[in-house]
Amino acid sequence: MARRTKEEALETRSSILDAAEQVFFEKGVSRTSLADIAQAAGVTRGAIYWHFAHKSDLFTEMFDRVLLPLDELKAASQNPNEPDPLGRLMEICTVCLRDTANDPRRRRVFDILFLKCELVEEMGPVMIRYQATMREGLNSIEGGLRNAISKGQMPADLDVTTAASMVHAFVGGSLRDMLLLPDATDFGKHAQQMVEGMFDALRLSPALRKGYAQRPAGRPAV
Repeated sequence: MARRTKEEALETRSSILDAAEQVFFEKGVSRTSLADIAQAAGVTRGAIYWHFAHKSDLFTEMFDRVLLPLDELKAASQNPNEPDPLGRLMEICTVCLRDTANDPRRRRVFDILFLKCELVEEMGPVMIRYQATMREGLNSIEGGLRNAISKGQMPADLDVTTAASMVHAFVGGSLRDMLLLPDATDFGKHAQQMVEGMFDALRLSPALRKGYAQRPAGRPAV
């Protein structure tokens, strides 16, 4: 009986997250109340409060569950025993773009995050979590690049901090383009090609070598 009760609680939690995702997408986060979500999920507000203390908690878990599949790849890219950390790092970027293009749930959640979430006072914890996720992403990319350097897959003098920022901006910008200009690029088809081009730039560009910012303007690297 206890096991069934736990299963039922997990099912209720999942249905609340599903309902929140749909209502956030339709109405926007700031215009959605917990009562709206309860009605869509077919539960009471009390049931929501039993699982989530605030709307921001619900939003954060809804977002985290679409990122979970990337955790294994992130860990692999930084694992010193991984023979192909650059491949794992490229795979993270490709999966993120391709799966968002092809998976309605992932696309819906990123649409909510980028286009339908006003980071007002009520959503302060979401802003903090979002910033933490961004920092974690940058740190993961840096770790993957350093691991790739140690395996000879990237130049030893790569400016890792700048390169990581470029990769992070490329993925975030591509996700926004995908949502705002859905007909401009078929990310489901071209994600791998675009990611490979991005990492070719990291590997080959003189502007991404350490010390480049200190060189006089217009003087090429030697």
